[in-house]
Amino acid sequence: MIEMRGIDKSFSGVHVLKKVDFTLKKGEVHALMGENGAGKSTLMKILSGIHMRDEGTITVAGREVVYKHPKQAEKDGIAVIHQELNILPELTIAENLFLGNEKTVKNLGWMKTKEMNRMAAEQLEQLGLNVKPTTLAKHLSVGKQQIIEIAKSLMTNAKVIVMDEPTAALTDREIDTLFTTIRKLKEQGVSLIYISHRMEEIFSICDRITVLRDGESIGTKVIKETDFDEIVSMMVGRQLGERFPIRKSKIGNVKLAVEGLTRKDEFKDVSLEVKAGEILGISGLMGAGRSELVETIFGYRNEDQGKILIDGKPLKLKNPQDAIEQGIAFVSEDRKSKGLVIDFSIRDNLNMSNLTTLSNKGWMVHGNELSLYKEMVSRLSIRSSGSEQKAKSLSGGNQQKVVIGKWLGMRPKVLILDEPTRGVDVGAKKEIYSIMNDLADQGVAIIMVSSELPEIIGMSTRVAVMCEGKLMTTLDKHEFSEERIMHFATGGDKHVRK
Repeated sequence: MIEMRGIDKSFSGVHVLKKVDFTLKKGEVHALMGENGAGKSTLMKILSGIHMRDEGTITVAGREVVYKHPKQAEKDGIAVIHQELNILPELTIAENLFLGNEKTVKNLGWMKTKEMNRMAAEQLEQLGLNVKPTTLAKHLSVGKQQIIEIAKSLMTNAKVIVMDEPTAALTDREIDTLFTTIRKLKEQGVSLIYISHRMEEIFSICDRITVLRDGESIGTKVIKETDFDEIVSMMVGRQLGERFPIRKSKIGNVKLAVEGLTRKDEFKDVSLEVKAGEILGISGLMGAGRSELVETIFGYRNEDQGKILIDGKPLKLKNPQDAIEQGIAFVSEDRKSKGLVIDFSIRDNLNMSNLTTLSNKGWMVHGNELSLYKEMVSRLSIRSSGSEQKAKSLSGGNQQKVVIGKWLGMRPKVLILDEPTRGVDVGAKKEIYSIMNDLADQGVAIIMVSSELPEIIGMSTRVAVMCEGKLMTTLDKHEFSEERIMHFATGGDKHVRK
């Protein structure tokens, strides 16, 4: 279906793709993997006409093509589901699905709203999404918005679908629905290019895998003939070792506690504590209230009842600035809208939480800014062309590192991480895990919300499990397993069958 040979691309003198080869067969799911900045998204943007290649050839169904615009690729049956959602929140689901391809009455331009709603409902039903097509997109969760993006690509009758981190915000049930859909598409002869950092997904759904490293093709493997360690070695150029670093932190006194915390329609009567040197994992299915809870602890939302305490002292947090002044840092799950100012430089983003320490009598000290930038680039392995590079031009993983870096600069007492490794490759994940351990060693109390159960189990000292806004239980290290956590996350009581 697709043959890309010798693809070369540079941006502002930075060589991002170097003679890359990639092939896609009819009716296969082909994984494209590599660390952040390896060139995966750039290669797909060239395939779909967003970027022009500098050198190389692209053949689609035996015909050489030169796409200058995404509409040309779409006309040839190539659809792309990008990692960053492109949903228009004030439009309905049906309007989003038909955006640019509206059904209209000939010569009049009137939209056939009923027909569009009916077709949208049929597509949503196939994907297992039980929601009215007239619902405004802004009322959907991130996971359901992702399903809408997938539905939109399927409605173009695409022959090739590129999925860039399609499950990053999906629940296990939604992932199962997506995989069922992918298998049906394969049977119909549709080809899929699947970009994901989740190894379990790759080995579950894909037929072949191509690995990029530093803009070069490292190799292509048949999934049945390779394993996790070989793929990681191809991605990072070395053996990664254990996925989760060994914990050696000494647990201290309670640093942060919440008592009876309640926010109407989101969570109710939650009480928990996290100690210095501890990593408290918060697990649960989408909609359980995890993000809403930690956003309330950070002052982004206001509680209706309950207390938040630091070192035993009750706090009244009216906004995030109050939380920051108390030494609470927060890495949001939505880095694009809540973590970064994407049109600002890396330097400016790193500065935002550290203006007091970087300035002298109200004036920013350039030497301090540069020192912070160099420190975070070194500690987090941020790949950039320099401190003035815009955040929006970084890969998703490097954007996440900048978000983490801006909070590390303030030396927090409590660090809240909401999905800290979403969209981050396995090498960078381990770097983030090591940073978390280093902070815990320094006595920082860490709260980590994660949808990945291996991550929760591998990194947490204790795990608090939520279901439908309620804290079901808190498990110690020796008590938790994937099955046990999922039991409580789905509403099970404390009497777990052995």
